[in-house]
Amino acid sequence: MSLLIQCPLCGNRNGYEFRYGGEDKGPYPDDRELGSADWYDYVHGSACTEGVVKEWWCHRLGCGTWFTIYRDTRINRQVQEPQESARQGTGQASGAGKIQ
Repeated sequence: MSLLIQCPLCGNRNGYEFRYGGEDKGPYPDDRELGSADWYDYVHGSACTEGVVKEWWCHRLGCGTWFTIYRDTRINRQVQEPQESARQGTGQASGAGKIQ
């Protein structure tokens, strides 16, 4: 298993059971307030952050639930708390924040 994801309903499952939904970009914007270039950036742009990112996932081969997780992109692991996920300067995750 390359990625283990904890579904809120089914528990820990193989990452292949899930569909990636992209970064969680916050509340859906009012389309009347955005121009076409801003709308394009919202839909297709991503920050590509190194470190902890909040993401949408769907348990497509299980219960079908959409939910968000925090994933550390440096180690490709789901983490509980973003502030506890990585030690400063080492690039290694602390054991306290990882889901086993």
